[in-house]
Amino acid sequence: MKTTVLSIILLCLSFGLSAQKVYVTDSKSSADKVVYVSDWKSDADMVVYVSDWKSDAKKDSGIWYFTDSRSDADWVIYFTDWKSDADIVIYYSDWKSDAGWK
Repeated sequence: MKTTVLSIILLCLSFGLSAQKVYVTDSKSSADKVVYVSDWKSDADMVVYVSDWKSDAKKDSGIWYFTDSRSDADWVIYFTDWKSDADIVIYYSDWKSDAGWK
């Protein structure tokens, strides 16, 4: 019983962490995720395609829509210059079809 409940909780948490509407903050302490941008696709945890359309931003898609409103965001992110500080390493792609978790 405990295993089943724990599995359901972890599954719900993983879905909640995969949203793609993002707001960029200047404060690391107020961020949900600390993100490092890699020049190498092979280093990335996620390949990101930036869309101009909010409707493109779907869970686990890797298609990000940057919003100007913190309250509209699913993730509040802080960009770091240090890979060792990052929760997620991303690589920007010019191709929508490349987007997603690796």
